Amino acid sequence: MQTQPSEISRRSRLIEVAALFLRLGFTAFGGPAAHIAIMRNEVVKRHKWVTDQEFLDLFGTANLIPGPTSTETAIYLGYRRVGWMGLVLAGACFILPAMLIVMILSWAYIRYGTTPWASGILYGIMPVVMAIIAQALWGLGTKAVKNWLTGVIGVCAVILYMLGINILIILLAAGLIVMLGENFSRIKMIPMLGLLLPLAGLNLLTFSTPFNLTLLFLNFLKIGATLYGSGYVLLAYLRSDFVLRLGWLTDKQLIDAIVIGQITPGPVFTTATFIGYLLGGIPGALIATLGIFLPSFIFVGISGFFIKWIRNSVWASGFLDGVNAASLGLMLAVSIQLASTALIDPITIAVALICLIILIRFQTNSTWLIAGGALIGLFHTIF
Repeated sequence: MQTQPSEISRRSRLIEVAALFLRLGFTAFGGPAAHIAIMRNEVVKRHKWVTDQEFLDLFGTANLIPGPTSTETAIYLGYRRVGWMGLVLAGACFILPAMLIVMILSWAYIRYGTTPWASGILYGIMPVVMAIIAQALWGLGTKAVKNWLTGVIGVCAVILYMLGINILIILLAAGLIVMLGENFSRIKMIPMLGLLLPLAGLNLLTFSTPFNLTLLFLNFLKIGATLYGSGYVLLAYLRSDFVLRLGWLTDKQLIDAIVIGQITPGPVFTTATFIGYLLGGIPGALIATLGIFLPSFIFVGISGFFIKWIRNSVWASGFLDGVNAASLGLMLAVSIQLASTALIDPITIAVALICLIILIRFQTNSTWLIAGGALIGLFHTIF
């Protein structure tokens, strides 16, 4: 039987999608903002899959649903190009290279991570990561704090996190309060805010729980299904669940996990792969990766049916404003706590400040700064 031209065209588009996102998975350093810029250059300028306006629509929608924005943008682009097969292929090809690289680095970390040289490298990298997070906080702050209400929400999120309130409750309450506040003229039911007060009594219990793969999967599934904002907000979720509640990680291991996510290309969320490997070997790495990314595929597939409603609804827009402001507050709270582990002497403080100045002044790729931090750490260990 002769192959139909449309089938050949579909097959070629699938190959095109796989080739592009595999390449990006191996080479897209720099975090979510860099990923989006690279994708735009590829699919709008070079390959002309979509127009600038279509790309902005897809990117905007990815910001409205939970999960890693750059990965979800890749999934949307694959879906737009080749339908459901493209949706799965684009996401998998973008995630897979980073996952494999992180697994290799995880093996090296477990085998050599306690040696003086490896410890020296992490000593130099950790303050660089703090500078990268500080730059992200500054950049996101100008967008997330849109008015006095979102500013207050951000401050309250910092305080509530420090008091041990559940992160998901903080985000939901923030979204509801701003949604109602920004649409006050449309309602006469402001006493409804009192319904949120009982949520403040819900806390995170701090105790040590024995490790098991099912609980690992469920925790990362929850994170992937509820995390809004930048990949750096992942810090708050990971520390809340794996350091404070379950007791499976230390603060130092958490920072090391973020470092691994930063120095590899592709999604920052492959930090989950490192944690899974650290806790449960190869099965743990695979299960953690599946758990954190699975919701993104589901949300992108479902959201296509009501994208227009999300973008045009003043209620959804207000809810997202509140979530983003609270996400910024959570990032700030966790950064304050982690700084005590990363900035331990004049050298690390100086490295963090210099890197922050370089990032703000020259917009340097963070990968080069991390490499520089690693060299500083090695020199410090040797000399």
